[in-house]
Amino acid sequence: MAVIGICVLLVLAGLVAVVRWGGLTVEPPRAPEQAGSADPTDPPPVGLAVRRYLWAVNLAVVAGVGAGVLAAGAGGRLVMRLLAVTAGDGAQGRITEADQVVGRISVEGTLGFVLFTALFFGTATGAAYLLMRRWLPAGRAGGVAYGALLLLLAGTRLEPLREGNADFDLVGPGWVSVLTFSALVVFHGMLVAALAGRASRAVPLLTREPLAIAAHTPLLLLVPLLPVVGVLAVVGVLVVLATRARPVLAAWHARRLVPAGQVLLAVVALLALPGFAAAVASILGRS
Repeated sequence: MAVIGICVLLVLAGLVAVVRWGGLTVEPPRAPEQAGSADPTDPPPVGLAVRRYLWAVNLAVVAGVGAGVLAAGAGGRLVMRLLAVTAGDGAQGRITEADQVVGRISVEGTLGFVLFTALFFGTATGAAYLLMRRWLPAGRAGGVAYGALLLLLAGTRLEPLREGNADFDLVGPGWVSVLTFSALVVFHGMLVAALAGRASRAVPLLTREPLAIAAHTPLLLLVPLLPVVGVLAVVGVLVVLATRARPVLAAWHARRLVPAGQVLLAVVALLALPGFAAAVASILGRS
């Protein structure tokens, strides 16, 4: 019961964060060396471009891992517990796809699930939000829209509503699975947006100041993920090179591209809708 109590407290903390910071937008840091430049298409110094990239990666880790712990991790554990209870006596003691026992909650299993979910799923969703945030609605609607996109694009293709997950044959009923997991994914998206907005105001660009260095320590969470670090390094080089080209900067900051990005997201969501609906229908018909 202690594990469940801790998960409840973590989810409540996430809800508080959404209520308090859900309307905040991400505020990019402004460096003193560009304080006099009003033209965003002016190529920044290389060192500044590198520090901005590290700031963005750090923000993705902070928002993504934070939401991964409070929403996808702790919230996912609570949903699993609920589904184990509603599944009935016949499912108790059976082994899930992840080699867990239905109805049994262990500290080790919960900790492993939360950390794995936060580090991998959380970081990925944090990075995705920073990439598409300029095409999302302003304010709290942006977090809701991002959560809905996560649900449509990844909810049934990856987790937690993956059609091929054999656990839906064990636990349920299907409508409870669909309802709770859908709400959880949208909540996760809203929390990523809220934490990103709040952290962007608190985390400065990396400097030699102790506070700035301490604010970037979340980057150390990526050290064990060597392939990810390699990819981020390559992307970082490409980003810095892109900042050398004024046409690229002009295109990125052009307001006319915002509606185009919004249309693109809407089209992608519409294309993903039939697959999402088919997966949901399959889950509803099982367990």
